[in-house]
Amino acid sequence: MDPIYMQQTDLSSYTVLAVDDIPLNILLIQKMLSKFNFKLITANNGEKALESIAQNKPDLILLDLMMPGIDGFEVLRRVRANPETAEVKVVILSALNSNEDIVKGFEAGANDFITKPIIMERLHSCIVNQFKIIEASKK
Repeated sequence: MDPIYMQQTDLSSYTVLAVDDIPLNILLIQKMLSKFNFKLITANNGEKALESIAQNKPDLILLDLMMPGIDGFEVLRRVRANPETAEVKVVILSALNSNEDIVKGFEAGANDFITKPIIMERLHSCIVNQFKIIEASKK
């Protein structure tokens, strides 16, 4: 893990969208990521997530799978199907933890999959890796 990377790198030009229908989970994610200087926006369901993605064009999406209405799998499929958002990094954060669900997440286009309860160090490491990939692709 490289937490210094995130503390020393100016991430203020990046936007991260956290999507979860449980308010406490959003608060926990906000607290876990509060020390980093990227813009963090939130959505509490799939419909609002898709609206926010269209409006804000996030660089990274932290996506819950089990939500009423449009679930995370469908949000991910739509993100990947849209040429304007197809390359956005998506990390699934889910209580679903069977091999079948994890494989289904990757097949839908996830860049990574973190099971709940979320371990802060795992989340930080994952985000650092996704931002390193974004930075490398710009070179």
